Amino acid sequence: MMKTRKGYKVYPLTNAQKFHFFYLNFSPKKEVLNIGTSLTIQVDLDWNVLRDSIYKAYERSECMRVRFTKDKDGTWYQYVVEKEEREIEFVDFTGKTMEEAEQTMRAWTRVPFTEEDIPMNRVVMIKTPDGFCGVYLLADHRLMDAQSLICFLRDIVELYCNTMYDDVPYPKEMASYIEQIQKDLAYEQGCKAKTRDEEFFHKLIEESEPIYNGIDGSGRLEMEREKSGNPNLRAAVNVSDSVDADIDIFHLEEEPTKRLMDFCEKYHISLTCLLLMGLRTYFQKMNGNDDVSINSAIARRATLKEKKSGGTRIHSFPFRTIISKDRTFIDAIYEIRDRQNEMFRHANFDPVSYFAYRSKLYPTAPGQTYEPMALTYQPMTLQDQGLEKLGGIKYKTKWYSNGATTQAMYLTVMHRPDDNGLDFNFEHQVRAVSRKQLEYLYYYLCKIMFKGIENPNLSVGEIIKLI
Repeated sequence: MMKTRKGYKVYPLTNAQKFHFFYLNFSPKKEVLNIGTSLTIQVDLDWNVLRDSIYKAYERSECMRVRFTKDKDGTWYQYVVEKEEREIEFVDFTGKTMEEAEQTMRAWTRVPFTEEDIPMNRVVMIKTPDGFCGVYLLADHRLMDAQSLICFLRDIVELYCNTMYDDVPYPKEMASYIEQIQKDLAYEQGCKAKTRDEEFFHKLIEESEPIYNGIDGSGRLEMEREKSGNPNLRAAVNVSDSVDADIDIFHLEEEPTKRLMDFCEKYHISLTCLLLMGLRTYFQKMNGNDDVSINSAIARRATLKEKKSGGTRIHSFPFRTIISKDRTFIDAIYEIRDRQNEMFRHANFDPVSYFAYRSKLYPTAPGQTYEPMALTYQPMTLQDQGLEKLGGIKYKTKWYSNGATTQAMYLTVMHRPDDNGLDFNFEHQVRAVSRKQLEYLYYYLCKIMFKGIENPNLSVGEIIKLI
């Protein structure tokens, strides 16, 4: 077992990090693990101050200084270097079109981090053709998730504003990444909590076998039943033979977004519950099954330390509900909320072990699944003290596709900074799911949610009929 590397103490990878390696097994393109984003502000920035703020943010964030290395048996480890001294590039896109600038950033997002002992992120200072200035950030998913990306970008902004403006306080310290991974690794070694979590998920899996619901209905499942000669088959392949992917974004305006958020507040539920309800009802409508499973991501950032430690903490589990058509919309949502809360309590369990146990219980052919899609809701926004001090200055965030995904369809819902609306980011395999299918899904998802919040006592069946 490796103890040190280049004089630094090494640590094994956590389950959340190994989960990403699990996806690598299914993709010939190593950039499948890249996440790229930009944050730009409608103000001229002092590039030297911005550069210093980025170095300071590196200093404050252990996770941004992580390196990966392998031992002679091919086992991966990680360590944190003391200082980041690499060049922070500056790219001025003035004179180019927005499309050309975005094309360049998409190309950056498609360059994987394939070597050992190298930085697992890249920061570029950018000026875009519309005069906005800021940073582009690329990171490997084994190192960061969307929440830690946002946390790091916010830190840069707050450090910059602290230098430039008198009344902006110095941002509070980031939490230690090493402490968090030590905590996770201790849990993985075995403890009462781990045993409880395992019992919870095993019991959940043992209830009965789920059933696949297709985006267009049951055609795919029927086809596979026919092919396999098994009329009772409940799983289907929903990916294509190519991992080539794209992101299609649908914008929900500020006013309807506010209606959704007000409903959530009034009935004490999260937007995740409402989205899950909308999606599962869509699949229920299309397939005629009361039994629907969707992969749901859990951030595992309940404490302030977890929120501010960076790293990747997301675990993703199938979220299955069996809701009859005569249940009211609001009752069904409360059931989803209670089930979600239960899962949150046990979410430290290893997702790879979850899928391994399920496959053992219900053997399926390679590539077969019960879940047509995955969902992540990202509640965090950048709107914090730094940006507020800039007054009404506009800022924008943008996510860039790395061009590859091992899943047929992955929806990330995020708040849009410029008008408080919602962005529905559908990352999908281009050969598995078309733009047209997504338009249809998005249209009905909105119809279901808005019908439900207008009259929460309608039954699920009535809503399906009305839309």
